[in-house]
Amino acid sequence: MDIAGKKAIVLGGTSGIGLATSLMLVEKGADVVAVSRDPSKAGDVPAGIRLAALDSRDSEAVEAFFNAEGDIDILVNSATGGSRAFGPFMEMDMKGFQGSFDKLWGYANVLRYGASHVRDHGSIVLVSGSPARKPKPGQIALSAVGGAVEALARAIAAEIAPKRVNVVSPGIIDTPMVALSGEDRAKHYQNVTKTHLVDRAGHPAEVAQAIIFAIENDFITGTTIDVDGGWLVAQ
Repeated sequence: MDIAGKKAIVLGGTSGIGLATSLMLVEKGADVVAVSRDPSKAGDVPAGIRLAALDSRDSEAVEAFFNAEGDIDILVNSATGGSRAFGPFMEMDMKGFQGSFDKLWGYANVLRYGASHVRDHGSIVLVSGSPARKPKPGQIALSAVGGAVEALARAIAAEIAPKRVNVVSPGIIDTPMVALSGEDRAKHYQNVTKTHLVDRAGHPAEVAQAIIFAIENDFITGTTIDVDGGWLVAQ
């Protein structure tokens, strides 16, 4: 796909990985709608990016949003969906575990009401996470949700071809989701990546590069691209 002149919608597109993706798409000549519950998080954005507010968990709002936007070429969803539960499953508050699946419901809404607006041979990219296939202690909810996202993408890819659906799976990425700053932030990322083959946190732009690859490469669909610093193969 030649991205220049294409229309793209990026859910979660106003911070972190989503914002990095929005910026790369604009650099390649796309018209981008960057969407989140709080678009003000994006700050000043370049020409070519239009900000929009939407809660992807609200199915009626999602349907109305895509109907208003009309035909698109590229659809990216990197929205987190809300809260995420951590800790041992056998000790977990099940309401917290259920709440972690808000990400999946949001992705399902976006696919259900957005995919029909993607032109044939267009590209859809979802973002999961490395815990989907190799969870660390306390990541049961993350693993279950990420695994569901990847299974959903593989199944839907067959149903909506020739539109393409792929997943990008990040490892530990330095994004605003971590509220720490300064030395505390550096120590946190050093600790959580010390067993990885690339012993540092990734950058949002490194994940965005993989999303762009999934968009541009017309010969991949129904697959997952790992951008994890060696998380999956580390001992």
